[in-house]
Amino acid sequence: MRLASLGILLLAVTALPAGAQTLADFEENVTEHTLGNGMKFIIVERHEVPVVSFFLRADVGAVDEKTGHSGLAHLFEHMAFKGTSKIGTKEFEKEKQALANVDSAYAAWAAERRKGDHADPNKLQELETAFRAAQKEAAQYVKSNEFSQVIEKNGGVSLNAGTGSDQTVYFFSLPSNKLELWFSLESSRFLDPVLREFYKERQVVMEERRLRIESQPIGKLVEEFLAVAYKAHPYGRSGIGWRSDLEHLTREHAREFFQTYYTPRNLTAVLVGDVEPQEAIRLAELYFGRIPAGPEPDVVWTEEPEQEGERRTALYAQSQPILVIGYHKPSIRHSDDAVFDAVQDILAAGRTSRLYRSLVQEKKLAVAAGGFPGFPGEKYPNLFVFYSVAAANKTNEENEQAMLEELEHLRTELVTEEELARVKQRARAQLVQQLSSNLGLAGQLASYEVLTGDWRDLFRRLEAIDKVTREDIQRVAKEYFTERNRTVGYLVPEEPAASGKEERN
Repeated sequence: MRLASLGILLLAVTALPAGAQTLADFEENVTEHTLGNGMKFIIVERHEVPVVSFFLRADVGAVDEKTGHSGLAHLFEHMAFKGTSKIGTKEFEKEKQALANVDSAYAAWAAERRKGDHADPNKLQELETAFRAAQKEAAQYVKSNEFSQVIEKNGGVSLNAGTGSDQTVYFFSLPSNKLELWFSLESSRFLDPVLREFYKERQVVMEERRLRIESQPIGKLVEEFLAVAYKAHPYGRSGIGWRSDLEHLTREHAREFFQTYYTPRNLTAVLVGDVEPQEAIRLAELYFGRIPAGPEPDVVWTEEPEQEGERRTALYAQSQPILVIGYHKPSIRHSDDAVFDAVQDILAAGRTSRLYRSLVQEKKLAVAAGGFPGFPGEKYPNLFVFYSVAAANKTNEENEQAMLEELEHLRTELVTEEELARVKQRARAQLVQQLSSNLGLAGQLASYEVLTGDWRDLFRRLEAIDKVTREDIQRVAKEYFTERNRTVGYLVPEEPAASGKEERN
């Protein structure tokens, strides 16, 4: 967890009754329960207002996708809102047959397309027409957005979901007298999902890719940068998916992905708010307990080999110059992870950071500068990334030199006592000054439970940061911020008439 996110914890603790600001006190309001099928529940009582926030985290993300199936984790997240055999359908038995017709029509069309230059154009047109007709037939049985509408009609708010490299999350809040509704709805979509409108939603995701990556130079740069920084580990893949992969994903691929990774032992649910633990446990057993345990999910065994030399890449686009520099670092479970948070706070977080003061305020080289660890995920060894956006008439080369000078200061000189004290003071100040939402706390508890194996590490993080020394920061900088461990990415401006080109070393 990044230091900026510590605010969620600090805010959350102050939302408790006066004096309840220790882990021991917080634990008095927490009940944990694991179902026989392996699903974990964490229940936090807060009875101040009659609302409960629900946060379900699936321990699966883009990193778990098979080669050729990039984008499937994100696409399944979309499908999880399509409903079940009872929600989202007008007449399921007829819809079920119509969906089978869609699958067979698509398979026939795809088989002909795979022939490439040898495909029969007339047959391709005929098969595509049949596929579109099958889609149209299936669509007549769909009640669009019914899953979401049921939640909203019952007072639900903050309904959303998200897919990252390491996880997929689903969350919303309901009035506390609608507790059973969450258990009923959420369990049904992971017991009985119907992957309706799959190919329509696949087009939505492909459009997302066009808008976020293909039409955005910075999106292209990040995708290219990760591909260069990682040679073996799947953190180097496109998170939203390569277009060629997305174009060939099928409903069967999504079904296999669901059956592999959405097993109960891969799910963690956190409930925070006006909830009675024993009633929540009863409902958990009743609704989620009916989901079969399933097999152990696949795990990522591939390890990124140690980088043995600087890597560089340049992308040419109609854009202002943007610089990205990354260094490999260990996962969140490493004992130095809190040190990296302190490094971020001093060097790269906000307008008071060294990078911002140097590159933006003093040298006028950039209009933005900063950085953060834990990219693109935290479950496995990841990157500490620094970036700058060049000011008018300034270059990436000038920004890189200035940025490396700041990193060298961190390697060769101890940070001041005052800087380190401010890191810890900011944490303590947030602890007594701010409040957090139930939903924010639920998300952080779920993240720590899955990433480190214990939600209590959310609280222990403060203790770990408080123990960070000036020598720790210098040691980590010397060990990781080295030339051989560095990957550099440039977004280089080009004239509108110039042809796009790309360098990759």
